[in-house]
Amino acid sequence: MPKIEDVAERAGVSVTTVSRVLNNRGYISQKTRDKIYQVMKEINYQPNEMARALFRRRSNMIGLIIPTVSHPFFSELTYYLEYYADRKGYKLLLCNSNRCISKERDYIEMLKKNQVDAIIMGSSVLDVQHYLNLNLPIVSFDRTIAENIPIVTSDNFMGGKFASRLLIDKGCRKPAYVYRGIGGSHHHALLASGRMQGFDEELNDAGMIEPIHLQLSATDADDSNNEHEIVRFFQENPDVDGVFASSDVIAAEVIQACHQLNKSIPEEIKIVGYDDVKVASLVSPRLSTIKQPIREMSECMIELIAKQIKGEDVPLMSTFPVTLIERGTT
Repeated sequence: MPKIEDVAERAGVSVTTVSRVLNNRGYISQKTRDKIYQVMKEINYQPNEMARALFRRRSNMIGLIIPTVSHPFFSELTYYLEYYADRKGYKLLLCNSNRCISKERDYIEMLKKNQVDAIIMGSSVLDVQHYLNLNLPIVSFDRTIAENIPIVTSDNFMGGKFASRLLIDKGCRKPAYVYRGIGGSHHHALLASGRMQGFDEELNDAGMIEPIHLQLSATDADDSNNEHEIVRFFQENPDVDGVFASSDVIAAEVIQACHQLNKSIPEEIKIVGYDDVKVASLVSPRLSTIKQPIREMSECMIELIAKQIKGEDVPLMSTFPVTLIERGTT
């Protein structure tokens, strides 16, 4: 495999000159640049990107830590993050934590060794101190880490109120909130808990009975046990006539449970999800949901990262409004 020394020798220049051309540093005449690039092409020399990163003290890579890219929401989020990162000249290094503390810790060590320029933190189980010690620009998605780390989120509280109000307006008298436990000891920092708070407050303001909550097990989204838990919940609470699910995936599981129990939607039970990912339009009936602007939030996260890398000040809280999308389940 050709080395930088081979390029320098064949081009009749020093290794330092070749390095400066590769890293675009210092003045090098266009004639010399053209000659070096021609030699690189002739001998098929491939620059060592990691070595170049160390030289520049930048890798143009952003680490992204999420629970799992297989989840429809995080899949769409990753897609848009990659799109906007690429437009800024960055590449994403994707890390699926699977909500595992040891795996998340290992990924952080890997990101440090790969000299990433920044981290987008969308996971939820590791102690925040591991992130505070990184000395890197960080943006957190939907979770409080520390006072000086920027957060991008949607208006979870208002989303919960929108869902509750829709169910009430549609005649529901015993709606329930269904969510999934994430496991770990740091779930209290997740801003998504505002969905439950908004849901409960709207019910209380309407003079409804004590809100009903169902916390599903912290398992994979496609685990059949989730559907069994929901079926059992409906059997034990036959008068529940509405559901606000904390995500569209959970709402889809609720729909499947209703089909299994021959509960007609929306006649017997009405369902509202959260996110408005593609699955919301693929289930039957099509899902009413609270839309959070995934594309706009992704663009904002990349912009915050880019500004931090440049040393610019950024807002510590970016909250995006949500929208009620009514479809066939209500």
